[in-house]
Amino acid sequence: MKFINKLERKFGRYAIQDLMKYIIVLYVLGAFLYLINPYFYNAYLSLDVGKVLKGQVWRLVTFIIYPADMTGSFGIFFFAIEMYLYYMIGRNLENAWGAFRFNLYYISGILFNVVAAFILYFILGVAYPMGLTYINRSMFFAFAAIYPNIQFLLFFVLPVKVKHLAYIYAAIIGYDIIRYIRYAFATPLVYLRNAYLAMAVAIIVALLNFIIFFFTTRNYKRISPAAQRRRKAYHKQVNRSKTITRHKCAVCGRTEEDDENLEFRFCSKCDGNYEYCMEHLFTHTHVKK
Repeated sequence: MKFINKLERKFGRYAIQDLMKYIIVLYVLGAFLYLINPYFYNAYLSLDVGKVLKGQVWRLVTFIIYPADMTGSFGIFFFAIEMYLYYMIGRNLENAWGAFRFNLYYISGILFNVVAAFILYFILGVAYPMGLTYINRSMFFAFAAIYPNIQFLLFFVLPVKVKHLAYIYAAIIGYDIIRYIRYAFATPLVYLRNAYLAMAVAIIVALLNFIIFFFTTRNYKRISPAAQRRRKAYHKQVNRSKTITRHKCAVCGRTEEDDENLEFRFCSKCDGNYEYCMEHLFTHTHVKK
């Protein structure tokens, strides 16, 4: 946690605001390429370590443009729903964590994928099976951990809390990992066995990204909707005007009374003595007189 705070203080100003919007644009581009030529991604853009080592280094970045399969009568419809859910979940995570931490989460997922691709290539001799599909889906677990009681309409009819959907999805992912491993040991074909193991590794990498990042920053539950409601109730019961505070964020108004772990800094680029919490230090609009 302290390490991430130090990183944010040093590099927070470089965080990409509304990152998920750009990720969705890349996915739409991938879908467009798939409609034009379904084989273009694997031929020129996928994370093929063998071809990267031969000089096609752009694949270390372009593999993010993973093509969506929109075949079938409802392919475009389900693709649009998936993109909406990715965008909604990503925006909410960015609002909860801040732009820098969400950037860090996503970029670490990309790096984990690259590392996993090289390990699979040198150990098993197979290409990495996909882009960031499971990294995007792993965001759902982070979303469910922060907003467990938000309801989704399952099949557009049945209201189900996000935490219950997360339990179901976790069971499905666990089953998929076991299934791929079982298939790997059941087949006599070496290449097919390695391909199944690669699929299992792809899922595990995505889950590790969530586990490592989220649980090392688990104190962010303090900004969950339940915690916010508790703070509002507290503010109504206590006369804040009688409380003298040393620090106050000029954006959100939080003080050290709200959370003893909050850190505050003055902004050297603002005209005047404006103090901000670490969540808004690098994201606020500078005050100019």
